[in-house]
Amino acid sequence: MTEREVEKFFKDRLEKRGAIVWKFVSPGQAGVPDRVVLLPGGRTVFAEMKAPGKKPRPLQRAVFSRMARAGHPVFVIDSKEAVEKFMEEVMPDEVHSTSVPGGSH
Repeated sequence: MTEREVEKFFKDRLEKRGAIVWKFVSPGQAGVPDRVVLLPGGRTVFAEMKAPGKKPRPLQRAVFSRMARAGHPVFVIDSKEAVEKFMEEVMPDEVHSTSVPGGSH
């Protein structure tokens, strides 16, 4: 599975559960995470996509650490299993939901 495939699975899976998943670009600031995720209920988290087994670069680790110290942890996602674990951690009520908030039942 490539990083692109992990990212597509992540985006599709979360959007089906009512999250808004945007590509995160910060001109002038290298090392920021790939995605900002707006979760149902008003919570915002960040995610970095990687190919299976790949790790964040040193600059990314430094930026992610700075973000975590400010109360904004970054989740590193490198597989479908990591997507499921992420969902269980940050949106457990929605993981087992069968409908999207605001959608038809």
